[in-house]
Amino acid sequence: MNVGGACDNASPSFFSTLKMTQMMTQAPDTPQALYRALPSMDSLLAKPSFAQLQQTYGKAAVKAALDGHLHAARTLISQEHRLPNWCSDPAQLHGCLVDQLSRDYCHSLKPVWNLTGTILHTNLGRAQQSEAAIKAVSSVMRYPTPLEFELAAGERGHRDNAISGLIHRLTGAEACCVVNNNAAAVLLMLSAVTAGKEVIVSRGELVEIGGAFRIPDIMRQAGCTLVEVGSTNRTHLKDYEQAITENTAAIMKVHTSNYHISGFTAAVEEAKLGELCRERGIALISDLGSGSLTDLRRFGLKQEPTPQAMLLDGVDLVSFSGDKLLGGPQSGLIVGKQSLINQLQSHPLKRALRCDKLILAALEATLIHYLTPETLDTELPIMAKFARSQDTLRQIGQRLQQALVPLFQPAYGIELQDCQTQVGSGSQPDTFLPSVALCFTALKGGSLSLLEQHFKQAERPVIGRMSNDQLRLDLRGIDNEAELLAELSTLGVQL
Repeated sequence: MNVGGACDNASPSFFSTLKMTQMMTQAPDTPQALYRALPSMDSLLAKPSFAQLQQTYGKAAVKAALDGHLHAARTLISQEHRLPNWCSDPAQLHGCLVDQLSRDYCHSLKPVWNLTGTILHTNLGRAQQSEAAIKAVSSVMRYPTPLEFELAAGERGHRDNAISGLIHRLTGAEACCVVNNNAAAVLLMLSAVTAGKEVIVSRGELVEIGGAFRIPDIMRQAGCTLVEVGSTNRTHLKDYEQAITENTAAIMKVHTSNYHISGFTAAVEEAKLGELCRERGIALISDLGSGSLTDLRRFGLKQEPTPQAMLLDGVDLVSFSGDKLLGGPQSGLIVGKQSLINQLQSHPLKRALRCDKLILAALEATLIHYLTPETLDTELPIMAKFARSQDTLRQIGQRLQQALVPLFQPAYGIELQDCQTQVGSGSQPDTFLPSVALCFTALKGGSLSLLEQHFKQAERPVIGRMSNDQLRLDLRGIDNEAELLAELSTLGVQL
């Protein structure tokens, strides 16, 4: 290990203390002389440049950083009988501390360019929020807000009321319960409605989502008993009928949004299950997973089952995500009958799973967009990305290519290629949107791995995808053409 650190660069001058030490009768390179030549902590902290650092980062942080450098210097003296080169110039040490403290205090959740070819990228935060949602969150962060207070009545209210009212207008649901994600929604729904009883599920719908989260596991956690019916590829109405007992609380439908089975298959429609459940006096609940409140076929995607359609078919409770196809913040919504929603709201788990004012503000602003569907494709970022035509993306790519090629030559070549974008986050796994990629190829002296690292270290990191000996930037993920051009131009100049 180089204990001298990144500051170990030579300089012609030395501290006056070091010069005085060298004039002593003792040899200047003895450990005792070198130890005495080290500046003291107090003398460093008293320098104006270091005092400025203390105003920015606090004395404790600066002192801790300096202590690390002084400790490394003493180790260097002990092992190599020399001083680190930063001792010759306090400006070098100051620069090292600026770099170190700025790294320590930087935000980890910094903006990046998601050009991976996956729009709803789980590792990159899923759905981007609309400007209206960003403004709403900023407002409730800055000021007190009536989170659980009814202004008109002047009395305590419920934090889900505003969302519940919007959901009623958009889906016809009697009420809505909001929690922090759809996994929590499923857990709460099962815990409040089916605990201690049986829940019937088709074997073909016992899905696993990210993080090894499985329907059987969450049922076990919720305290209900799973009753599997049918087979992996075919389940019939009679399978459900024969499985119902006096201990059955509900039939559960699970939308298999993250995989697709084709061929010799059969599933029972929600409308028929709704009739069966009403006849037998049990609940019909549904986990839609991603969920969508709009028809996605206009983008060339497959139509997703909507909560409003589920409710019309007789489903009593429907859960879905707020941060996937809905295009809002991470959240889970359970919509349906008022009596069942009341059970959810009064369950002890609800308090543990509830959303704070930031999430509720962003979710409310997102849902308001759906009240004016004619502007949805321009106001909501995810819809805007879906709506871009391949011709538009190709024109953007041509402009970027023309501007960037001279900056990356001769080490890298840049070409445009047609590609396909996936929705992501377990949504529509077998459906893709046509797109265009800006593809970087290593030429003489170039290295794609170094280029990828270079992109990731940018002020706003550029995240692409390595494929077929190319670094590919899928342009469907672009937010602002001019800003991306500026970012990539800077990176090209730095090579």
